[in-house]
Amino acid sequence: MAYEERNIWASLIVGIVGTIVYTIILLQAAGGGPVSDVDWVPIMLWMIGASIVGAIVVSILWGIVAGIRHPDEVGTSDQRDRDIARMGNRVGESFLVIAGLGVIVLCMFEVDWFWIANTMYYGFAVSTIVGGIASVIAYRRGLV
Repeated sequence: MAYEERNIWASLIVGIVGTIVYTIILLQAAGGGPVSDVDWVPIMLWMIGASIVGAIVVSILWGIVAGIRHPDEVGTSDQRDRDIARMGNRVGESFLVIAGLGVIVLCMFEVDWFWIANTMYYGFAVSTIVGGIASVIAYRRGLV
């Protein structure tokens, strides 16, 4: 598995797990009441930080294991990797644009900050997940 593909997998795994964990913690904090009443800021900030650190740690550990197994492939990337990364970023960024437009609409209607922030948070999460899935598919099937 190429260096870039391992990093994409690490981000994808951590992105999915982080989003699920954030949602569970948020719902548990609501305790059956309205989720907009939850003190969401520390939960979101901790989850963003944990996801960033988690993706780095998973990527490093996976890289160490891969380096032990295949030392000749460590840190190498080629034009195909760059093309796949660009395509995955474009796919993911389209969801960021959609989330950004959603945030603008929510702001126009002066919706509670909880909904605005979570729209953007989940927009980032969906962007990472969908962009990662697109990149993994491109690694497996090739760019068309």
